[in-house]
Amino acid sequence: MNKSELIDAVAARVDISKADAGRAIDAIIEVIGKALKKKDKVALVGFGTFMVRERKARTGRNPKTNEPIKIKASKTPAFKAGKALKDTIK
Repeated sequence: MNKSELIDAVAARVDISKADAGRAIDAIIEVIGKALKKKDKVALVGFGTFMVRERKARTGRNPKTNEPIKIKASKTPAFKAGKALKDTIK
């Protein structure tokens, strides 16, 4: 399912226009992104938790030359599914 299909499904489910559903989904994505930027967790009970994970600096290998390279520390968004979501797909 892509974003436009999600918008269509939400609009049909709650009986609102596709434009309103699109704005709502865009707002959710924006709010989650801003919270993660501030290093906050976003927990949706039953669905899951969005969080920022920090990766430590490490040494990797260049696959072409097999020489070691330094990989900088970084932050990455992560999602941990909640129990209800996991149970839904069983």
